[in-house]
Formats: sequence, C-alpha cells, structure tokens
Amino acid sequence: MKIRLTQLDGKLPNLALMKLAHWHRAKGDQVYFTRHARRDLFEPADYDVVYGSAIFKTSAPVIDTFRKEWPAAVMGGTAINLETTVEQIIGEHEHYDYSIYPGYEFSLGFTQRGCRLNCGFCVVPKKEGRPRPVNRIADIWRGEGHPKKVVLLDNDFFGQPREEWRARIKEIQDGDFRVAFNQGLNVRLLDPEACAALASIEYRDDQFQRRRLYTAWDNLKDEAIFFKGVDMLELAGIPPRHLMVYMLIGYDPSETWERMRYRFDKMVARGVLPYPMVYDASRRDLKAFQRWVVTGLYRAVPWEQYRGKAEAAA
Repeated sequence: MKIRLTQLDGKLPNLALMKLAHWHRAKGDQVYFTRHARRDLFEPADYDVVYGSAIFKTSAPVIDTFRKEWPAAVMGGTAINLETTVEQIIGEHEHYDYSIYPGYEFSLGFTQRGCRLNCGFCVVPKKEGRPRPVNRIADIWRGEGHPKKVVLLDNDFFGQPREEWRARIKEIQDGDFRVAFNQGLNVRLLDPEACAALASIEYRDDQFQRRRLYTAWDNLKDEAIFFKGVDMLELAGIPPRHLMVYMLIGYDPSETWERMRYRFDKMVARGVLPYPMVYDASRRDLKAFQRWVVTGLYRAVPWEQYRGKAEAAA
C-alpha cells in the first residue's frame, strides 16, 4: 500500500503521524510524508490511504485546500475534530518513526494525558479527560546514540498522581536528562514540593538553549494565585526571568485595553517574560501588540508610539 501522511500545521514533529508511519512501515507499506496540502510535483500518482493532521483553528484555509485536494482523506487533530484519534485507526501502538523528521534530534512524548481544569478555550479535557500517567521518561527517550533531551507534551504534568510525577522527576534526575515542558505548567496549582522538584532538574526551552519554564496568566481574577506561584518558584530557586508567561488576549468579550495592559505591566514589573496569545487572529491591533511584546520592543518603544506606526502601515 502507498500511504500519504500530511502535517498541515505545527512546528514540532506530529506524534500521531509518527505513530502511523511506524505502523504502516511495519506492515510493509510505502510511506510518503509531506507538509503540503496540495499534491507535490514529484510524489506518487495515487495512494491507498491519505492522512491529514492539523492542531490549530487558524489553519482552516489550509484544511479547506487539503479537503478539496484529497476528499477521501482520513483527517484528525484538534483543529479538525475530537472524535477521530490515531488509536481508533490502529489501536494501541506506542512506537514512533522519527525518520520522517530527519533534522529533529530530541525525544518527544507524554508522561501523562488529560487535565484537571476545564477552560473554555481548551479542548484537552474534552479529548483526553482527567489526568492519568501514560509513560516513563525511559519510554519517551529514543535511547543510546541520542541526546538526553526530552520534550514533554504533557498538558498537566503535576496533575497526575503525586507518586507518579515524583517517579518521573527521579527518572529525570537519575538519568541526567534535560527536559522541556513544552505545553507549560499551571503555576496556579503548584505547591512547594512541586516547585522544589522543578528546581532540582535541568529544565530548558524547547530548543534546549536556555533555562525556561512555560506557564500562563489568562484571567485577571487569578492575579493573586498567579503571583503566589511565581513567589513559590522563586523561593525554590527558580528566578522570574526563567518564566515565559503566555497571556491570552482577545478571548474575553469584556476585556479592555486597560485590563490587558494591567496584566502585561504587572508581569514586566515582576521580571517574567510575557508572551501574548491572540485568540482572534482577525484583530490586527492585538497582533500588533503581540509583535511589540515578542520582539522585545516594549523595552525601548512606548506602545502608543508603536501602535500608531502599525496602524499607519496597515
């Protein structure tokens, strides 16, 4: 059989497609991987099965193009539907083919699935349910010959039973692993033991270039508990400058610029790194604010001045 695997968005390797690649190749099938929605010039003329995966709602135009090009494709991912999963197609098959991403050197996976919370903008609780452990660090690491750098995709690492996350932390320590908590940690739900555990390991950004932990502050009402978590992390030995904080903007209809700037200014004053996440991609003003922050221009150029130039250019 000839198989086409299509990654429609996302920078990181797609675990579902890696699993499909391994499963099909184990059966002797020919696998063709691409990031292109349309047919490539030199790819096979026909396929027995075409798969497409997308995770971001903003990929809707690309998804539409893919559907028109491949009307019989099997499609999945959080941007497409929550019902079709790779497990439904091939069953339990915890093997991954990294060869479709030849330039990727790290190891990628989950120690747990699910989340304790039920945020309206997030699909994880609907798709995965309550937190549960799924893998050890050794199950995720690609093994000898590969760097001990593991990117965890857990949505709620400390949401799994305490004895489980304690075991994962010990595995990281004993194995001398560097770990990137790519999906972030919920600073509102941390306790002193969890903060000490984080301080005891080599946490890094997703490129393993600098010390970094990712978290979020999305609602103004969570101000006190958010900064309580930042304080606990600092007491454990994790300085605020190691925290990149995603701040959702444009989701709450009652949000004002004053409230948004209040969150931003409080984080800057505390020494953490804000990273605005724009919910409504059609809001050019919010996209301009995002660029102002992400590029670091907020340190040198007042927002009003930058906004004026951005609006004039538009």
